[in-house]
Amino acid sequence: MTQELRRSLGLFDAVVIGLGSMVGAGIFVALGPAARAAGSGLLLGLALAAVVAYCNAMSSARLAARYPASGGTYVYGRERLGEFWGYLAGWAFVVGKTASCAAMALTVGAYAWPEQAHAVAVAAVVALTAVNYGGVQKSAWLTRAIVAAVLAVLAAVVVVSLGSGSADFGRLDVGADATVDGVLQAAGLLFFAFAGYARIATLGEEVRDPARTIPRAVPLALGIALVVYACVAVSVLSVLGAGELGRATAPLADAVRAADAQWLAPVVQVGAAVAALGSLLALILGVSRTTLAMARDGHLPGALAAVHPRFQVPHRAELAVGAVVAVVAATVDVRGAIGFSSFGVLVYYAIANVSAWTLSSDSDRDTPVRVAKSRAMTVRVTAGCGLVGCLVLAFALPALSVAAGAAVLAVGVVVHAVRRRR
Repeated sequence: MTQELRRSLGLFDAVVIGLGSMVGAGIFVALGPAARAAGSGLLLGLALAAVVAYCNAMSSARLAARYPASGGTYVYGRERLGEFWGYLAGWAFVVGKTASCAAMALTVGAYAWPEQAHAVAVAAVVALTAVNYGGVQKSAWLTRAIVAAVLAVLAAVVVVSLGSGSADFGRLDVGADATVDGVLQAAGLLFFAFAGYARIATLGEEVRDPARTIPRAVPLALGIALVVYACVAVSVLSVLGAGELGRATAPLADAVRAADAQWLAPVVQVGAAVAALGSLLALILGVSRTTLAMARDGHLPGALAAVHPRFQVPHRAELAVGAVVAVVAATVDVRGAIGFSSFGVLVYYAIANVSAWTLSSDSDRDTPVRVAKSRAMTVRVTAGCGLVGCLVLAFALPALSVAAGAAVLAVGVVVHAVRRRR
């Protein structure tokens, strides 16, 4: 069996996959906890999260153009910093995102059929694993439909909210309830709504002309997501206000009810379930590709590195990820217990930024010295800002999330040490 994946994704598909990862269920639920943390400083938290995400995105795009292989930061850390740092990034991503997959599957179940949430979650995992098994192009087609449906629902929420008599733009003013700690914590919570752009880089081995496509697709997907999030946040905040938004468990549904559009609330619920499906689809894609890369290097069982000769997908890695996620989703409710995933993802991006920083030392003989110095400075500024932002947001998370995340990373270090000794 060939070990290489087929390059079948163009610019449009890469952008759509990034959007499918970002414009997911997070926007339907993350605004409430972020508003509780930041109060009237919610939009400041969103802006800060967007800046950190942009710096991380540019670092990831530059690295993906240089190393267009499956695995994302696992590959970049290995190539730029050494085997251990690549392994640590891969461990943080695979373990943390596997839990995120199970949590997203349970979110689908909670929205679609609350009384049978676990059964629906397992069915969703099985169905999406089957779609991914059929080839990345089929996954891209399904993601197109999901993104179109979710954007339509979000557009309806924005139009209805801003067009109602309940909208008061005075509620957007930053008041005394906004603290630095609160804004940072809100940024940490909202950052993960942007984190899906990395899925484009993780699928680098399946993108056509990656050196040109990925650096264009990443900022495009991130920019579209930022515009969508900003419109939704402004509309919901103007209708509910920071206090009521912070108490809401379903912020978008509460906003349309407050805007006297009760008919739209069930549509929002369906939109949330569909968005969760899109996020789950992209998560399974990303975890299976990182699993493939780690299996190629012997950090995971070598059998997981097999690529299907017809469908050109890492079929054993996909089946393994799907099986683990299905078991977890069937037996444990991890929706409220994946704080370590948040911490782990920020560590993952911190390693990506350090890896990108080292790119500034590379030079092209055909590039004029002045241009080379300018490029090196740009790389260092974005990578440095991204690194600082990741570390600040990571340690601004609740103490329990930091402790759990550090514990998971420590387990990974022990596993690596034992394996090396053997």
